[in-house]
Amino acid sequence: MPESKNVDAFELLAIAGSLNSTLDLDYLLQKIGLAGERLLECEASSIMLLDDTKKFLYFKVATGNKGSALKKMTLPIGKGIAGWVAQNKQSLIVNDTKNDPRFAAMFDRTSGFQTRQLMAVPMITRGELVGVAEVLNRKGDKPFSDSDMGLLSSLGNLASVAITNTKLIQDQKNFFSHMLELMSVAIEVAKPGMDSHPNHCAYLACAVGKKMGVEDHEYRSLYYAGLLHDIGYIGIKSRKILEDAGLLGLAAGEEQHVTLSVKMLEGINMFQGALPMIKHHHERFDGTGYPGKLSGESIPLGARILGLIEALEELRITAGLKGNDLRQKAVQEARSGSGARFDPAVAEAFIQLIEQEERIWEL
Repeated sequence: MPESKNVDAFELLAIAGSLNSTLDLDYLLQKIGLAGERLLECEASSIMLLDDTKKFLYFKVATGNKGSALKKMTLPIGKGIAGWVAQNKQSLIVNDTKNDPRFAAMFDRTSGFQTRQLMAVPMITRGELVGVAEVLNRKGDKPFSDSDMGLLSSLGNLASVAITNTKLIQDQKNFFSHMLELMSVAIEVAKPGMDSHPNHCAYLACAVGKKMGVEDHEYRSLYYAGLLHDIGYIGIKSRKILEDAGLLGLAAGEEQHVTLSVKMLEGINMFQGALPMIKHHHERFDGTGYPGKLSGESIPLGARILGLIEALEELRITAGLKGNDLRQKAVQEARSGSGARFDPAVAEAFIQLIEQEERIWEL
């Protein structure tokens, strides 16, 4: 293989590797655009994406010294060379744009760039157009060839993968965040007085965790545990969930909701780190809690934090306290329970947090 072909292959492999190492779509597309400009020895390149209406292309990437002028412009599908490529889903080489009636000169007039040659390829995923990649003006005015088209098509395919991956991840995040919200609402209505309880627990537990310097992965698990630790109250009303947990026919009690919460969440990989926190958040530092009668540091730190927050949330839920009355009573309860019900280090972190941030409980 000639040396230039090796360089091209290595460049494509490097970009392909980047698809798995970053979720920054702008960075990836900029990298792909610059690679097309460099490998094909062109003056500029652009990546245009299909808008939500599927009627226009807009510039996502535009390299070259005039590229920034194009960022606010759009091109109707079917207009210009890129619009023709998008409409027909066919690649195109135009080595003399001034004599091609499809060429849209308005972009040159706006940017001040003079397009002499243009090569464009459609970016397609699963038969659906996502955009158009193009390079402009071969240095030395050397004409574009079919082999050049193959390289640009490969870059366009990488761009398509980057766009598709990003959209998929965004869709998953959107679904996940909405599902968490729906689950927290379901928990709120599962038991009287639970309004805002999941969100309060998640927020306060994470604030204490941050104060204590927990690591990122434990911080995320603490958030999930705070939000979902009471989901077992929903399971108490489900015959199937009770049966799966081996609790069908037994009298429903407070201790059951912990077992049910773990049972309902144990198949979800993302929540695995939260399960020990949920399972043991009703343990007491002196070993008299449930379900395992664990004591001291044998109780997971996240469970010790959540246990304190859960107990102090009762002041808001059952006693109806709020504002300064809630904060003062919570500090009093944390101090009086330190060493017996609560981990002293967790209690002290909570007290410092309340004293430093008066509005910490007001979501």
